[in-house]
Amino acid sequence: MTPAVAAAPLAGNPTGSVLVALQGIGKDYPKVAAGSDRLRTLWGLLAHRADIPHFRALHGVSLEIRRGEAFGLVGENGAGKSTLLKIIAGVVKPSAGTFQVAGRIGALLELGSGFHPEYTGRENIFLAAALMGLSRRETREKVEAIVAFADIGQHIDEPIKHYSSGMAVRLGFAVATALTPDVLITDEVLAVGDESFQKKCIRWLERYLGDGGTLLLCSHSMYHVQTLCTRAMWLHEGEVRLQGDSFDVTREYLTFHEEKNRVQEQSPRAAEGLNPLIRAMRLERADGTVAGTFASGEDMVLQGLAWSPDGRAPALLFGIVRADGTPVYGAHSDDSGFTPLRADDRHFAFAARFPALALLPGKYTVRIHALDPEGLRLFDTLEKDIVVTGRTRDYGLVRLAHEWRPGTLRPEAAKAP
Repeated sequence: MTPAVAAAPLAGNPTGSVLVALQGIGKDYPKVAAGSDRLRTLWGLLAHRADIPHFRALHGVSLEIRRGEAFGLVGENGAGKSTLLKIIAGVVKPSAGTFQVAGRIGALLELGSGFHPEYTGRENIFLAAALMGLSRRETREKVEAIVAFADIGQHIDEPIKHYSSGMAVRLGFAVATALTPDVLITDEVLAVGDESFQKKCIRWLERYLGDGGTLLLCSHSMYHVQTLCTRAMWLHEGEVRLQGDSFDVTREYLTFHEEKNRVQEQSPRAAEGLNPLIRAMRLERADGTVAGTFASGEDMVLQGLAWSPDGRAPALLFGIVRADGTPVYGAHSDDSGFTPLRADDRHFAFAARFPALALLPGKYTVRIHALDPEGLRLFDTLEKDIVVTGRTRDYGLVRLAHEWRPGTLRPEAAKAP
């Protein structure tokens, strides 16, 4: 394993300056087997040997977080997210790379896990504050605000061991946020606690960011990452899969899961013979440029060429599906009374225009099918994948035209059966 490099403080921290800087961060954990193998592993660690079997949790991770920025971290379970957060918080030492931090780091990694079970909630407030460098006088000035935020009533003076997990979460968040750190690290804090507490957390985070705070948010909720964060990183199997605008990263991450869950049932292409075929297809912008990426609301044109064994124009069917195979829309040429243009004795050219593409951001597959002239039997399929880009928190697959207006219902309508 590569020797770890210790963290170094960043000089100065004016507005917009870098508070967290990681370069080439890696983390290896030794694989500890049973019996004599365990002893050999222990001896290898003591002897600083480099050939010890290990599990690589992180490899080559680099990022910068600036003051006043909200940065999201997404990835599957086991991708290395928690390990990366612990390295930034100073809880875990990296095996490789360099990292620099500036200012106070407030980490909500495992809320309540650092509390002493025999101490009361109030005593644990003072203990946690002392561990974070606050004097007893400073803590006394904040304790009532912490108690009020936690909102656990008389339980504040009972031992932590009697708390429910939700009560420990409330107190943990209250303690960490009352200290107003320069950088706040949260690991799925918005996924725990009851709904009212989650809303309180969101309101606090919005105020914190509005006041110039810096947030590193790890979450499986793409909505929260899009709502709170401007930039994001997708970790996959310990490495950076994508880093950039939060909408772009979350869109690609969601597409990854859709494709992962997709059940592909693709039939083999039909050979030229007695049945209609699709010989070519492409997707274009309105100006005729071939493209595979379109902005939501942009025009898209499907161009195709069909072949007929007997010279009769085949019927056509297009379909659009989401990356996970969910059908979005399809239409039959016969329903529109459309006949493709004869290009020669057996080839027919056609196009379908999609003005102001209503698809929401994500990855889709566009399919074109060749049917017999009567439109009863499907013989051939060609498809192209496209990516639709855009910034939106709308739900579903397509954007429906709508507008919000003042309502006409009165209070008595709530009493109607």
